[in-house]
Amino acid sequence: MTGIEPIIHYLKTYRGKPLTLMEVCGTHTSAIMKNGIREHLSPQIRLVSGPGCPVCVTPAAYIDHAARFALMENHVLVTFGDMMKVPGKTGDLYEARSRGGRIKMIYSPLSLLDLARENPDTTFVMAAVGFETTAPVYAMLVKKARQMGLKNIKLLLAVKTILPAMEAILQEGTVDGFICPGHVSAILGASAYEPLQKRYNKPFTVVGFEGPQLLTAIYDLVQQLERGTSGVHNLYPSVVEKDGNKKAQALIDEVFAPCDAWWRGLGLIKGSGLRLRDAFSDFNALDEEIQEDEAVISGCRCTDVITGRINPEECPLFGKACTPTSPKGACMVSSEGACGIWYGTGRSRQ
Repeated sequence: MTGIEPIIHYLKTYRGKPLTLMEVCGTHTSAIMKNGIREHLSPQIRLVSGPGCPVCVTPAAYIDHAARFALMENHVLVTFGDMMKVPGKTGDLYEARSRGGRIKMIYSPLSLLDLARENPDTTFVMAAVGFETTAPVYAMLVKKARQMGLKNIKLLLAVKTILPAMEAILQEGTVDGFICPGHVSAILGASAYEPLQKRYNKPFTVVGFEGPQLLTAIYDLVQQLERGTSGVHNLYPSVVEKDGNKKAQALIDEVFAPCDAWWRGLGLIKGSGLRLRDAFSDFNALDEEIQEDEAVISGCRCTDVITGRINPEECPLFGKACTPTSPKGACMVSSEGACGIWYGTGRSRQ
């Protein structure tokens, strides 16, 4: 056997204790499904999907605030397209637009600078949703708007940080090891996971998005667990450095400060959000923090999916009452969410 074949053979024939490994990144979940990774694993190795989609974990109350801004006179809500169908308590953004709301979908937040300069009587509210990967862009937007003297750009913030969420999952005790998010790791650096690894004695492996890379990461985690060791291993050194992107980290720290944040499906997680620092508070769309009192949808088990207790197809609503065209829970509201990916790759029909 050569190349990846010995790794596949080991993973298929593994007969050790049952292991649950979590891929945190939605792009990893998609790559695992598209490459048929699970078909190469022993029944003793279980992969589960974490809260890797920032759109999915954005609370319903946030969507309602965004819709309200879209309907305000002389305001335009600016958003990425994948936010449009996320359900709030009173409907989604498509419905707000049908009621006359002004919504502009964009690819880059920095395009707001020209829009704001050309339309000084209109306030542009950016639906600023994301993890550490998009936080530097929002920070740059705020700094450039300040330099240009633009006062008609506001941020409706729902930027979250992944490490507190991973710790909340570790506290659940359902996961034995983590496939770390590749894009976020490029900002944070591999060393960012070391405090969690030491505190919980669990292995963390940083990896890219190709099928062989993912199989190698799973092999690495299983090997560590079988030996009774734990460490942070970086299998993606071409993109992820030990200490991450220092310039991006400095930019985030200059503009934002940590705060508590609500996660759809997980509730309030201490220190897991980012707020604008006082020096940039004039860019806040809201003066108060968004509070969430999310009603539990009968039968929905998204919390169990996100924390690794079950896979999406084990939820009684999956593929029936809950589909991408009529999402009920957090994991189905985006094509990058665990349930959306499982549905889109045909798991609901297998």
